[in-house]
Amino acid sequence: MFLKFRPLLAAFFMAFAGAVASASGPAFADGRAMILPVDKVELVAETPDSERKFTIEIADEAMEQQRGLMFRESMADNHGMLFVFGMTRESSFWMENTPMALDLVFIGDDGKVRAVLKGQPFSRASISPGVPVRFVLELKDGMAAANGIVPGVRLRHPAIDAIAGSN
Repeated sequence: MFLKFRPLLAAFFMAFAGAVASASGPAFADGRAMILPVDKVELVAETPDSERKFTIEIADEAMEQQRGLMFRESMADNHGMLFVFGMTRESSFWMENTPMALDLVFIGDDGKVRAVLKGQPFSRASISPGVPVRFVLELKDGMAAANGIVPGVRLRHPAIDAIAGSN
């Protein structure tokens, strides 16, 4: 009798598993990088020497922020991911499932860089500046220094300026 219902049970469990997977968002175990749309407006770093421009993907939803650059194996030198948080708070990141070394640029609600910290591939170590921030920009390793992005530099983008302009 069990063998008779086995295909029916298998179909039920597969449908149930599919519903759970779709309700919980993309699975991290799939090993695929999340690629968000490139924003139409470039992010600009106003350094003492010049303005440096970057194309960015914006992670402003919880699932996007949890996934970030996981599984991403390469990225252009002038490209990054901007994390936009709903409120200014202390933030920490880790690099589990992230094969690229990164610069993590922690940005206050005034649009100014608070800290630039390094992220090591596949590390579970917490990366935090220990100060409240509203945004984090992830760039390829070494790109912050190469472009003069240091604490105090002002970053401009509509997502940042909307908050920085109200402070």
